[in-house]
Amino acid sequence: MAAPMTWKRLVFSGYTPAFSWVFTRITDRFFRTHERRRGSAVLLLAPLLAEADSAPLASSRPPGFTGVEDFHSRFHWMADHVPAFRVPGGRVRILHSPDEFYQAMKARIKTAKSRVVMASLYLGTGPLEQDLVDCMEEALERSQEDHAPDLKVSFLLDYTRGSRGKHNSRTMLLPLLQRFPEQMRVSLYHTPDLRGLLRLLVPERFNETIGVQHIKAYLFDNSLIISGANLSDSYFTNRQDRYVLLEDCGEVADFFAELVGAVGDVSLQLQPDNSVHMMEGMVHPYKGNRADFTALAQRRIMEVVNTARVRQSMLEAECLEVPDSDGTVPNDTWIFPLVQMKPLGIHLDEQVTKRLLTEAGGDSVVYLTSGYFNLTRTYMQLVLGAAADYRILMASPAVNGFFGAKGVAGAIPEAYVHLARQFYNKVCQLGQQSRVLLHEYHRPDWTFHAKGLWYYVGGRERPCLTLIGSPNFGYRSVHRDLEAQIAIVTENEELQMQLQQEQEVLYQSSTQVSNSTFNQPDRHVKLWVKLVTPLIKNFF
Repeated sequence: MAAPMTWKRLVFSGYTPAFSWVFTRITDRFFRTHERRRGSAVLLLAPLLAEADSAPLASSRPPGFTGVEDFHSRFHWMADHVPAFRVPGGRVRILHSPDEFYQAMKARIKTAKSRVVMASLYLGTGPLEQDLVDCMEEALERSQEDHAPDLKVSFLLDYTRGSRGKHNSRTMLLPLLQRFPEQMRVSLYHTPDLRGLLRLLVPERFNETIGVQHIKAYLFDNSLIISGANLSDSYFTNRQDRYVLLEDCGEVADFFAELVGAVGDVSLQLQPDNSVHMMEGMVHPYKGNRADFTALAQRRIMEVVNTARVRQSMLEAECLEVPDSDGTVPNDTWIFPLVQMKPLGIHLDEQVTKRLLTEAGGDSVVYLTSGYFNLTRTYMQLVLGAAADYRILMASPAVNGFFGAKGVAGAIPEAYVHLARQFYNKVCQLGQQSRVLLHEYHRPDWTFHAKGLWYYVGGRERPCLTLIGSPNFGYRSVHRDLEAQIAIVTENEELQMQLQQEQEVLYQSSTQVSNSTFNQPDRHVKLWVKLVTPLIKNFF
């Protein structure tokens, strides 16, 4: 047994600079496929060593912003890239706690009549997760009381994370799949970047660093929760995230059901015997030709996006003369779904986020949060070069999700401290301390996983725009994983108040970062962590 363990340790050392360079050259030579549109972006481990630098976009912000009535015109350029759904702001509700998120899902599963769609990184294996599965079983049982049951339940999870260990997401869902094979679907997305020698050598758990399905969308008939939270007990109890509930918003729900279905179509399908296979006519993600898989997946997913964008554009044109289709419920809020799937050549979220950061003018304040503060170089340049004020909220070491983890993962909070200090030093070097403020989230016995932003314009007290969903503004979110979030632009004062309250409550649990912050004993970063961080920061 000694020899195999030594070999595994050698594999683990692939995260050292020397071995990673050699390993990259080997994987490039044997398993890289040439794609005209993505070029070297497909190099399996090339991002380990460097990140491409992008110049900030030129600003094209509409001049002469005067107030609330211009929110729509100021941000409606997003409709050139993604679908624009107009909804009543009264149907959009911000959820504030893990328990509220959990209870909202359980309640809506129990009353679902036609569809339940759950997209997450994984489903946990504890009693709370089992209760969620039991709710689905009860709903499916009720539906079978009819001779023609209508309820369909669909899961989209990540293959590597959902298959980790003997008792995992797959085994949690197998009983439902075995009992309700005609009503139940479980799709397991597998990144095309994990293939060949790389897939053989990278151990379980670490193989998730190559790329995962990271979308978090939970749909019940015509209602939808968009979040950054996974389906796991900590996200239901003491892991702070963000959650927005869209009630009775059928067109938005249809879009996300179709989006998740499209990703599911190009994913491995779980079978009742726990085997997996691809749907007929689909390319295998790691056994098939990578370029063929990417082209098919991109075509399938962008068909959903483009069809919805054209349809919503036509509906908007038809409604121009009658702004409120319902005289009692004003459609004063716009929902823009933003999808980022760089391994598949889809980068809509990146395009929109860049422009938002670029056009954040001197009349704006942007509150930006990430549970894992590791901005891409482009986003960092846009923040440091903008005219807007920025208030950035990140996790303190004690509320970092990796705090106390065993092995190498236990050093990840130190790496984030190191990255935060580097960013803070850049802010100070540029004399931006009064414009760009860093805050650290603190809460005993909790962890922090919230991400997104709130956009205040014109000196107003309430935000008119928020981004909420799965992206973290880091390299992984932009280049490796499948991500989705929504931009909410609203003129609804009640919804603006909810967004303001959400932002203020999160920041009230924080302290502002200063030079003294990094001199505290718990901010000491070991020398080896400082040396390794530049090599591995694109993987976490």
